[in-house]
Amino acid sequence: MANGKTAKVESAPEKLDLGELPLLSGYMLRRAQFAAFNDFLRFFDDLGVRPVQYAVLTVIDRNPGLKQSQVSEALGIKRANLVAILDALERRGLARREAVATDRRSYALRLTDKGAALMKELRTRSEAHEKRLAAAIGEDGRQKLLQLLHGVIGAVGPGTEGEED
Repeated sequence: MANGKTAKVESAPEKLDLGELPLLSGYMLRRAQFAAFNDFLRFFDDLGVRPVQYAVLTVIDRNPGLKQSQVSEALGIKRANLVAILDALERRGLARREAVATDRRSYALRLTDKGAALMKELRTRSEAHEKRLAAAIGEDGRQKLLQLLHGVIGAVGPGTEGEED
């Protein structure tokens, strides 16, 4: 400080009061999502796969020939954002777009051989990730959590990316 005195800095309280936030299901869902995504990244980071890319690859793997618009709708991803995701997957040689003979504006999506091989590793790691999450709450708890989450989605709708802003 200019007068030679030191400013007293008060430290943050040891336990911060979050008010009603820990009692709000939406807030806790979001926090749990962050925790699960961070854990996901630890399992998949060396493969360079993010949760949304895993979701897109899974849907293409399980539904070869699906149109981009169908993947976008199924996963709640904005179409423009899905295009960027698919561009990245194509650059990595994991997926490809094929023209649809009956609709020149649409593309059918398929995994490449490299993408199919990667999916095998992703599935193995996904199972390990799920087991890690289940270890925290038990398999019965995991099943109940999934049931509750499906109930929330059924009651309020699936939502799409970017709605939280």
